[in-house]
Amino acid sequence: MAIESKNPTTLEVVKTFGELTDEALEAALAKADTAFQQWRQTSFEERRQRMLALADYLVSHKAELATLMAVEMGKVLSAGEGEVEKCALVCRYYAEHAEKFLAPESLSVEASESYVAFEPIGPVLAVMPWNFPFWQVYRFAAPAIMAGNVGLLKHASNVPQCAEAIAEAFRASGFPDGVFQNLLIPARRVEGVIRDRRVAAVTLTGSEKAGSDVARIAGEEIKKTVLELGGSDPFIVLDDADIALAAATAAVARLQGNVGQSCIAAKRFIVVEAVAESFTQKLVHAFEQLVVGDPQDAAVHVGPLASEQILRDVERQVSESVAKGAKIVMGATRREGAGHFFVPGVVTNVKKGMPLFDEEVFGPVAPIIVVKDEAEAIIAANDTPYGLGASLFTQNVERAKRLVPQIAAGSVFVNCQVKSDPRAPFGGIKKSGYGRELSAFGIREFVNVKNVRIK
Repeated sequence: MAIESKNPTTLEVVKTFGELTDEALEAALAKADTAFQQWRQTSFEERRQRMLALADYLVSHKAELATLMAVEMGKVLSAGEGEVEKCALVCRYYAEHAEKFLAPESLSVEASESYVAFEPIGPVLAVMPWNFPFWQVYRFAAPAIMAGNVGLLKHASNVPQCAEAIAEAFRASGFPDGVFQNLLIPARRVEGVIRDRRVAAVTLTGSEKAGSDVARIAGEEIKKTVLELGGSDPFIVLDDADIALAAATAAVARLQGNVGQSCIAAKRFIVVEAVAESFTQKLVHAFEQLVVGDPQDAAVHVGPLASEQILRDVERQVSESVAKGAKIVMGATRREGAGHFFVPGVVTNVKKGMPLFDEEVFGPVAPIIVVKDEAEAIIAANDTPYGLGASLFTQNVERAKRLVPQIAAGSVFVNCQVKSDPRAPFGGIKKSGYGRELSAFGIREFVNVKNVRIK
């Protein structure tokens, strides 16, 4: 079965790849096992030098890697270059901090010496999505490999060139053969890899369904998993918010440099009625400034959606919501012509029971949900099966601190948009998944926390 790289702007099949044979996959797993036994013995200094070289490689190749993202999944060039720079940042972060994060911790018990050690566990399989084809991989790989593990990547099938480019970056940066490998296999073969005795753990970023399947299979094998799944992040605007700031931030937070195809994009704009009209007008104005077109054109802000299926899903969510009483203020429609283009739009009068409220919307639509006061805002924010991130806008810091504990999410950002950062833990609750990536929390997900006591 061929794995295709298809340009969502032109709909041209750019390149095809053959999937790994059973023999080739077995060889890759054996290589990962052998590489782990050697890599785990290396010093943090040796790992650090390789990881810093990888960061340098990424920065020096960011233009071509950004172009690759534009061709394979439609990301605009500026966002693509920013993504590559962020990957270099996470490599440098763990190069500098991994040893400290994993340093043994002394215990005060009845022994001459006692401590907790943090040791690598083996090959970690990463099942990764297409929407941030580099960042999602590096935010798993940098900490896992700095901890002494090795990585196996099963990337989304629509970004095989990005996957190959990531593997090449590790090779070119001097990592030993087998420390990071790309597995060109379809989704149906992932189960066999998870069940392989040499694979120690699995991390997945993707849909709720994919996460459930991976967790079930890994659970049957008693293997650790970290899941970062969907999100329907609330963006709460209270009556004392800086409305100009809130609207400008909302426009960026809804699109997230990726046409709204992001788990942590703001997806439900919950606005207190006293400021709803002003906020909506300013958000519409911000959206009207956006240029939709070829992501390789530097003047373009909004490229195509990644696939025809995503385009159809967003169209359905808008049309069904309108049929139930929602009102399109601007945009929110397919653009005529070639490519998977959807014009960014604002939709008002959105209520519970509509797809734009109840479902994760993976496209450039901003649903406005008007509430009476802060109490109703918190109820609406939490009225979702997801719990990834949330934004809260108010100029009263004490009010914000009082409300933050009431919001069910893995991250709450006050007066700014939700972003991932190597220095801070990232992950969700409820059906947004479990476990944490990034920071000291992330690097400790895939280690053996070993209790050592010496008498």
